[in-house]
Amino acid sequence: MRITFFGLLLIAFISCKTEPEHTDKSNSKSTAIEAADINYNPEGNLKELGITLSTPSAPVANYVNAVRTGNLIFLSGKGPLQANGENITGKIGAELTIEQGYEAAKVTAINQLSVLKAELGNLNKVKRVVKVLGMVNAEPDFTDHPKVINGFSDTMVAVFGEKGKHARAAVGMGSLPGNIAVEIEMIVEVYGN
Repeated sequence: MRITFFGLLLIAFISCKTEPEHTDKSNSKSTAIEAADINYNPEGNLKELGITLSTPSAPVANYVNAVRTGNLIFLSGKGPLQANGENITGKIGAELTIEQGYEAAKVTAINQLSVLKAELGNLNKVKRVVKVLGMVNAEPDFTDHPKVINGFSDTMVAVFGEKGKHARAAVGMGSLPGNIAVEIEMIVEVYGN
């Protein structure tokens, strides 16, 4: 008996279709919650750290602060807008030190947490921080971009613990909007639907 390539494909397709499907989705939410560490409490960590979240700033153009698709939330880039309504501005390596850049990244982390809280209602719904892109407004010869973006990453780990550890890029930019010191975007996985 001779079987052609297309015959093999048809057999593979039929065998995939005949496997039983798991249709019981009634336990999917409880399973996700059960999978969560009972000691996991980002909301409580915020209080312990003395971090106060604010109402997220509105987008300044034709975009939104966050887009959710499935269990992923993609957060638009945010900058170091302080509680007094002023951004931390300047180039790292010229007007600002690494330490000042670190603080700017920390302020940006709090701004992103504010967006996330507005989207979810409760930060305990965050399953993990997946990816961070940190952009540093830097002098051309500046090379310590990771030390600046550590302000953001350290804040995520302080709030979410191990679930705050993420894949990351920290890169230098010739300029950023409004001369802000940093702009940072992130991708977050959340529990449930």
